[in-house]
Amino acid sequence: MSSSADKVSHNVYFDGKVQSLGIETEKGPATVGVMKKGTYVFNTSSLETMVVISGNMSTKVSGGDWLTHKKGEPFEVAAHTSFEVMCATDVAYICYYS
Repeated sequence: MSSSADKVSHNVYFDGKVQSLGIETEKGPATVGVMKKGTYVFNTSSLETMVVISGNMSTKVSGGDWLTHKKGEPFEVAAHTSFEVMCATDVAYICYYS
């Protein structure tokens, strides 16, 4: 019999346009997700390190400049921060939480 701790969490945002699965990695808790083409706003509760797996993603953290992140390029978003994400195409990513 499995417990809820053994199950993969499934998160759905923005009417299903952003979805992620929670996993445990050697770096700690993480989500692997997809975003459909569009613009989204997220809030962080902990430090997040994101890595684009497929596609390109642009981000703007708390009123800063738009920065483009390509496949394989990690970037960090500080805890307790609001950030915008713009995807010109569908994007896959992994996000590590600290």
